[in-house]
Amino acid sequence: MILGIETSCDETAAALVDTGGRVHASVVSSQADLHSRFGGVVPEIASRRHLELVGPVVRATLDEARLSLDDLSSIAVTQGPGLVGALLVGLSAAKGLAWSRRLPLTPVDHLHGHVASLYLGPDQVEPPFCCLLASGGHTLLLDIRRRGSFDVVGSTIDDAAGEAFDKGARLLGLGYPGGAELDRLARAGDPDAFAFPVARVSGLDFSFSGVKTALLYAVRGLGAGELHGRRADLAASYQHALVRALVERTRAAAAGLGLTRIAVVGGVAANSGLRAALAEAVFAPPDLCTDNAAMIASAARYVLPVPYPEYLGLDAYAAATG
Repeated sequence: MILGIETSCDETAAALVDTGGRVHASVVSSQADLHSRFGGVVPEIASRRHLELVGPVVRATLDEARLSLDDLSSIAVTQGPGLVGALLVGLSAAKGLAWSRRLPLTPVDHLHGHVASLYLGPDQVEPPFCCLLASGGHTLLLDIRRRGSFDVVGSTIDDAAGEAFDKGARLLGLGYPGGAELDRLARAGDPDAFAFPVARVSGLDFSFSGVKTALLYAVRGLGAGELHGRRADLAASYQHALVRALVERTRAAAAGLGLTRIAVVGGVAANSGLRAALAEAVFAPPDLCTDNAAMIASAARYVLPVPYPEYLGLDAYAAATG
C-alpha cells in the first residue's frame, strides 16, 4: 500500500493506492475559494494553508480506507515542478512520516504523475500512445512507449493551455478558477461568432499568447452593454480556438510518431469542448484530471524508492527537469 501526498499548487491531497493500481482512498482539499478573491494562486498563502491541511488530509485518507500508518509499504510525494514553498510542505510531511516508520520514500515528478493517472483502476491504458498533457502550468505532447517514462515531442512556447483558459475567463469577468467557468459559459455560445486565430509555430509546439491578445482586443472593442450580451459567444469562440490548436497538434504528433492511440491528461482534460473534439482519445477520469495524490502514488510504482534514511536530504524543484 502506497500513501501518496500532493501539494504542488493549491490542492492538499493524499491517497492510498496498491501496487495493482487500485485506489483505496483519495482526499483532495482545494484552496480555490481562498484564492478566488485574488484572481489566482498566492504562493505564500498556499504554503501556509498546506501546513494547516496536510496532517488532517492524511488522517482523513487513512480513515477512509480504514487503515493505519502500520499498513503502509512506502510513501510517495510530489517533488516538483510546482510552487517551491507548497512542495516543501508536502515533502517535509512525507519525510517525517516515512522516517517515523522507517519506510522508503519515493519522490515523484508531477508531470509523470499526470500520465500515471491513466494507470489506475480497472481500465488502465497500456503504452504505446501519444499523450497530450494540458494543465494550468504545462502543455506537452508526449511519446510514451512504456510506463514510467516519456519523451517530450512538443510544448508551449508561451502560456500553458490551462493558463490561457484562466486568463480568458478573467477577461470575460468570470470567477476563479476560470477554466471551468469559461467552459460552462461556452456551451451557451456560438463558436463561430468570432474568428480567433490559431497560432502556426514550427514543429509540434503550441502558442497561446496570440489568441489571448485577440480576445483582449475583442472585449475592448465592445461596449459594456454589448459585452454582457456577447460573453457566451466570446467564450465559445475563444474555447474553440484553444481546442482547435490542441487537437490539431495532438493528431499531428500521433501521426508523426506512428501511434494510433491518443490519451489526454491534466486539468484541461476535463474541458467538455476538448473531449468532444478529440472523441477518439482516452481521457483521464474527471476526478483524476486536476491535481490529486492518487496519480502521485500511481507514478511511484515505476520509480525506484529512496531507502530510509537517505531521503532526508531531498529537496523540491520548481521547474520541470526535462
